[in-house]
Amino acid sequence: MKSFLNIGLCLAFASVSLMSCKDDDDYETIESVDKVKIDSVSIVNDTMDVYSVQSIRTYSNYTSGCQGFYGYDYIHNGNFGRDVTAYQFKTDGICTQGTHKSANQLNFSPQQVGTYAFRFWNGNNTWITKTIVVE
Repeated sequence: MKSFLNIGLCLAFASVSLMSCKDDDDYETIESVDKVKIDSVSIVNDTMDVYSVQSIRTYSNYTSGCQGFYGYDYIHNGNFGRDVTAYQFKTDGICTQGTHKSANQLNFSPQQVGTYAFRFWNGNNTWITKTIVVE
């Protein structure tokens, strides 16, 4: 009886192991990550308190369904300057064509009082500039 139980457990374990090796056909691979221009920026308050948090929304357009928002490159440019570049991913999946809009956000939590100048990359060598006064 004990050997039948052991054989049953071994067969159950083997069948579970074989099922876990199945390929996932819904999986898409990221092929590349590139800059994507930021088309517009929304800042709710152009004045805020030090140590508070404000969400800054950026909007970008993508040319196919295989593209989407990947992340930001946020560079300190002096004490009060910030250069923000958005990046998009491209996958190897089946792509739908047409313009897709995306809204994303980054949170700004200043640690000192001053006037902060944000520059958001808008393609080539152009930037959208926004200013936030921190009191």
